[in-house]
Amino acid sequence: MEIRHFRYFLAVARHRHFTRAAEQLGIAPPTLTRQIQDLESALGTRLFVREQREVRLTDAGKALQVEAELAVRQFETAQYNVQRAGRGEAGKIELGYVASAVFSGVLQQQVGEFRQRYADVEFSINEYLMPTLPRWVEEGRLDVGFIRSPMNLPDSVSALKLLTERFALALPDSAWLCKLKSIHAAHLQNETFILPEQISGTLEVAAQGGFAPTLGPQPGGLVSVIALVSLGQGVAVVPESVVDHIRLPNVVYRRIDDCQPTSSLSLIHRRYEKAPAVIRFIDHVRETRASE
Repeated sequence: MEIRHFRYFLAVARHRHFTRAAEQLGIAPPTLTRQIQDLESALGTRLFVREQREVRLTDAGKALQVEAELAVRQFETAQYNVQRAGRGEAGKIELGYVASAVFSGVLQQQVGEFRQRYADVEFSINEYLMPTLPRWVEEGRLDVGFIRSPMNLPDSVSALKLLTERFALALPDSAWLCKLKSIHAAHLQNETFILPEQISGTLEVAAQGGFAPTLGPQPGGLVSVIALVSLGQGVAVVPESVVDHIRLPNVVYRRIDDCQPTSSLSLIHRRYEKAPAVIRFIDHVRETRASE
């Protein structure tokens, strides 16, 4: 038996007439009669009683009608779900991010807009230390990641730049630098730098100021970086979006007037991704970026 046998049977059961059922199905009446006979033979019982002007269901036919309707409905649901998954309209995406993707709003925007269009795609979203993200995407432990560029990536991983932003200087409110009306890069030559995961801003400030920076601890996430600044352990060059989102006691934020380094938030993904839902998300991000 095949699912078509159930569809043919249900058409006859609804119309109680072979010719009308055949017209609805778009097949010849003899073909429909033969298919019903094959079904009855396979089940070993009669399903219809043929009368002069119509047919009616036997008790076995009535029992089959309930089961056939359920089977056809389940098959069509399964077919629909599989087709949607194949088009990337359903599925699951493992997503990793660094904190600044949240502070900037990029993560919320991209995931939120995608969910509005494809509500049946499920996300598993977690924050990770940035150095782990490219490797985990490459290995398949994550599907996509939001990182801060520039960053060395494996050959199998690509990056889509989304948002470029400036850096700010975080410093203890007791620091002598707070008394200056204008802070220049050279003023920082004797400071200890608490390092965020992306250190390009720190290195660019030091290069502009003409000194080799004194590197302090690299505690991981941006909250941990600002916490060490609040404890007087040093200063930090951090993404500007942090200024509005991480407010800790004893910390002030200032611009470095003669040096304005930038970095970009990027989406990283495998170059030759095959999962339809992941491909659709990557395409969504690419289209969104192009329209901005």
